[in-house]
Amino acid sequence: MKSSIPVLVAAAALAACQPVASDPDSAVAATLPTAPAEQVAIWSPRVAGLLAEMTLEEKLGQLNQVAGGRSRNLNSRLTPDELDRVRRGEIGSYLHVAGAAPLGALQQVAVEESRLGIPLLFAMDVVHGYRTIFPVPIAMASSWDTDDLVTASRIAADEASAAGLHWTFAPMIDIARDPRWGRIVEGGGSDPYLGARLAVAQVTGFQGDDLTAGNTIMATAKHFGAYGAPIGGRDYGTADLSERSLHEIYLPPFHAASAAGSGSMMTAFNDIAGVPSTANEHLIDDVLRARWGFDGMIVSDWNAVAELINHGVAETRVQAAALALRAGVDMDMTSAVFANDLAAAIEAEPALMADLDRAVGHVLTAKERLGLFDTPMAYHDADREAAMLTETARAEARRIAARSIVLLQNRDGALPLGAGTGRVAVIGALAEDASTQLGSWRARGTPDTGISLLDGLRDEAPAGVDIRYASGADPRSDDLSGLPEAVAEAMAADHVILVVGEDYDLSGEARSRSDLFMPASQRALASAVLDTGRPVTVVLVSGRPLAIPDIAERADAVLASWMLGVEAGPALADIIYGRVSPAGRLPVSFPRTTGQAPFTYSEYPGGRPADPDLSNDSNRFHDLPITPLYSFGHGLSYAAFEYGELQLDRTAVAPGETARLTLAVTNTGDRAGDEVVQLYMRDPVASVARPRLELRGFARVALEAGETRSVTFALEPAQFAIFQSPGVWRIEAGDIELSVGASSADLRQSARLTITGDGVSDRPATAIATGVEVE
Repeated sequence: MKSSIPVLVAAAALAACQPVASDPDSAVAATLPTAPAEQVAIWSPRVAGLLAEMTLEEKLGQLNQVAGGRSRNLNSRLTPDELDRVRRGEIGSYLHVAGAAPLGALQQVAVEESRLGIPLLFAMDVVHGYRTIFPVPIAMASSWDTDDLVTASRIAADEASAAGLHWTFAPMIDIARDPRWGRIVEGGGSDPYLGARLAVAQVTGFQGDDLTAGNTIMATAKHFGAYGAPIGGRDYGTADLSERSLHEIYLPPFHAASAAGSGSMMTAFNDIAGVPSTANEHLIDDVLRARWGFDGMIVSDWNAVAELINHGVAETRVQAAALALRAGVDMDMTSAVFANDLAAAIEAEPALMADLDRAVGHVLTAKERLGLFDTPMAYHDADREAAMLTETARAEARRIAARSIVLLQNRDGALPLGAGTGRVAVIGALAEDASTQLGSWRARGTPDTGISLLDGLRDEAPAGVDIRYASGADPRSDDLSGLPEAVAEAMAADHVILVVGEDYDLSGEARSRSDLFMPASQRALASAVLDTGRPVTVVLVSGRPLAIPDIAERADAVLASWMLGVEAGPALADIIYGRVSPAGRLPVSFPRTTGQAPFTYSEYPGGRPADPDLSNDSNRFHDLPITPLYSFGHGLSYAAFEYGELQLDRTAVAPGETARLTLAVTNTGDRAGDEVVQLYMRDPVASVARPRLELRGFARVALEAGETRSVTFALEPAQFAIFQSPGVWRIEAGDIELSVGASSADLRQSARLTITGDGVSDRPATAIATGVEVE
């Protein structure tokens, strides 16, 4: 990196992986710092010079992010009065703005007509595409392929940067285990290891190798804290977590994003055990900055600084301003509390001036890292902006969408449908709904650019396949008048493709739901079609795992298609007609009913582990099996795979050493396919209870029919470490059970590895990437 980037100097730090003496309790305790490491921000000469020259009002302006419009009405607030505010240095950033020309003109005012010529930051929620909309994040997580997320994020960055944007509020890397929470659609699912790998991939894709390049944008890892764990799945609600759960489950993706160089982070709306994340000085300053060494910019969420009053930790806006600034928030998104009320807080508490300078320094440094002081107009390329949604981008959107589809069940080889299948009835209003396929946070994507599931199935149909359609019922309506036509089409068909689920607006922010079953109209449609007795493939459209026990029991095949983006139809056709063998895997389990949520494969066993025998008292529901409907990591293929014996290059390993696990995987089927090889661990005896199973590696392996390839995982003892205190992870001597298989419920091979000594690590165990080689 360039020498102008500020360096955070830690006065004390733990070694990355340090063996300790034979008395682990006293030895580990002796290594712990008694207080968070002191950190000193060393600004570049340019930033230091600006800080020395700026007035209080100009400093406050840099912390002020203003909405230039709304998500569906961009730039609507960029009035002449707004330009005068820019000239006076009252604004540091705009969100909900776009367009190479209008933002170029606005930037020109900032750099040429304001006193200090400080450029503006332009931002938007570019979550899964800008113009070329890729599958929603939970769908792309189902690909279990980090390269796919790098590609999607890179294309999104290229398009967004051409439209004048420097900064995206993505990736959302909140671990979510309760599918009632609406924003589960925006993330990578329920597992911290998978979530950490997906976080790194998206940061890499958005930011590239050079953040000053005109085709990259700054990433925002959000929502720092435990936003994905609200009680009852109700959005914005409190997360009442143990410190261990926070550090072992919810924070590792943020550590991984920080280590990958994410330029910014966003604090969560909610509180953790009564402390709002936007005012959580321990979490931001002690953990994120001092322990992890994060030196990027921290932004609040929309109006979150003002909402500290609603939380009940501030009585006035002045108090809210002081709390957020002291905690380490650098930029206030839209509430104008910093802009209008922070001066009074500083007057009452002059020591806050140091916090103000630090915040301004972080904002200016972000702008410097983006190259905005040197080439402020690099992001305003009208020719590039006009060339979005290219054939290449659409081809990647189609490829990734097909790789994101999960085949949940396929009785008697119901899929794929080949040439000569005959009359195929596509039933369900969601089949022709191109808008729902764009999901939430669709940036500048529009339904007219998308290809519906129906159009894809019709246009891509092989010879001898006659597509018919009936809408049946719409998830947004209770109108069932279309059921008779749908049943008639089903009865006349040789095969039915039933497209049911959720409209896009049923998931997303502020879209939590108490019921995980499909809307009533969709259940009625499914029941009526399944009652015909015709062969039925269900295509489940949703932004969350749904409870579909009746469909699972009665349908011949079930596909979780999620919401697939602009190339939804062609991607589904690739799977349905067998041009691509499905290889998506679930990043979160599907419950059997709402009351089974939240459910995770990695829960603690407890003293009376769940037992399928009801005569034994155990940790289970009496009216449900002890398993979910579909397990974490589950997904079927048109091919078949065999796992060879798991071989270790050593059976014992010390802290600081690496063990390698190798196995052969063979495609025993008659067609090409991908297998997602999954590595799990279990620590059977430890100083504290450990999860019954934990993901520690995965590899998506492409195999031709009859082909065998070798997969090797490289593991270090720090990846089995147990949280002890912030920044300190304890490695304990003892045995680790390792298992490899096709899902958390389908483990094929196992081995045992012994850790020969105690030690400490300064990294969350699940934030450490397992080395993977495929030959």
